[in-house]
Amino acid sequence: MRKFTASAANEIAPGEPLIRFENVSIGFEGVPVLSNVSFAVDAGETRVIIGESGSGKTVLLKLAAGLLQPDSGRVIIMGQNLGEMNEVELLDFRRRIGFVFQEGALFDSLDVADNVSFRLREECKPPQECESRVREALRFVEMEPAYHKFPSELSGGMRRRVSIARALIDQPPIVYYDSPTAGLDPVTSQTIITLILRLRDLSGATSLLATHRLQDAFGLANFIFEPGSNRVLPIWEDADGRHFAPTSVVVIRDGKIYFAGETQELLKSDDQYLREFLQ
Repeated sequence: MRKFTASAANEIAPGEPLIRFENVSIGFEGVPVLSNVSFAVDAGETRVIIGESGSGKTVLLKLAAGLLQPDSGRVIIMGQNLGEMNEVELLDFRRRIGFVFQEGALFDSLDVADNVSFRLREECKPPQECESRVREALRFVEMEPAYHKFPSELSGGMRRRVSIARALIDQPPIVYYDSPTAGLDPVTSQTIITLILRLRDLSGATSLLATHRLQDAFGLANFIFEPGSNRVLPIWEDADGRHFAPTSVVVIRDGKIYFAGETQELLKSDDQYLREFLQ
């Protein structure tokens, strides 16, 4: 059985995407949710999935996690077809992927430290190693003072930051974000996006991020986190308006890919639906 470790991203063929959807369709009780969805995400890239409520964004993430199987098509992650894995293999695969859920999905009965270290304790890591790695992860999201607090003592934004710490505790090659800024005020939302920028630019993690907020996509696509300076900077553009963020956008409409490309292309589109969506 293949083990999915943080180095698994280096085991695929050169130039092969880490995430690939090939003509994926799925429906429930005869109602189509996604139809013939195809796209690929390269190593180190962030793909932002944008769509209105009910467009199939969360279903797409569940397919990428092997929590659902498509009715047709293939979902290939790190060179492996999830549809060919048994439950034991899928469980091992999910342990190597980082997840940030919309509401944080923390265990209410565990304090912050135990929430973040949950995966490490499952793997029977020594207590001293767990504490060191948990503090490092919490320091990254600026939440170390909350080490002994419980989720009920945290604001929504704080819980989301702890969720990010838990997702990165094993330095996963891939991270999935399901509406990470939903329900947060603008300032806190920007804090979360800045943390995702840091994770992308400092660790090189490959990401799928589902959101209905265009601000999230533009923030990730148009800014970079500068290593060493602790600053978020606008991405440089050349004379032709090209920019070099490892981030691109997919717009889902009625279960199909309606647009795929960079945010600059999205902004310049004359398509009526996209113009209305942008407004």
